[in-house]
Amino acid sequence: MNQSAIFWPVLAHVLLIYIVYGVMSRRRYFAVKSGEAKAGQYKVRSTEPASSITVANNLINQFELPVLFYVLCLALHQTNGVNYLTLALMWVFVASRYVHAWIHLTSNRLMLRRRAFFVGAVVLALAWIWFALHLLGAV
Repeated sequence: MNQSAIFWPVLAHVLLIYIVYGVMSRRRYFAVKSGEAKAGQYKVRSTEPASSITVANNLINQFELPVLFYVLCLALHQTNGVNYLTLALMWVFVASRYVHAWIHLTSNRLMLRRRAFFVGAVVLALAWIWFALHLLGAV
């Protein structure tokens, strides 16, 4: 398998981050334009209006658990650990991040959002376990 294939899920997650930035910019722009907020409110997150704070929070989420995803992708690439299983796990993780973001930025239903997060966290943990076994030469 081409070891560089591991970077396609990485690029897909990077795209998600830029999409969330776009949503945040749009919501902030329209909050100011409609009078819901003043531009100065964005200096401190605690004064940001509800219409955009959720997006800002989601953006922060994209740099928490995904940090482990990025490190793992690089480690898999460096150790020739990319195979169909690891690639599938990484794609499932990225899909879970898209679902999580979609829920967070639309209905923001906590139980659904929690489930999407949990799927991603478990899949990523399984991938890390596989990586440890790979390093031990057990897989």
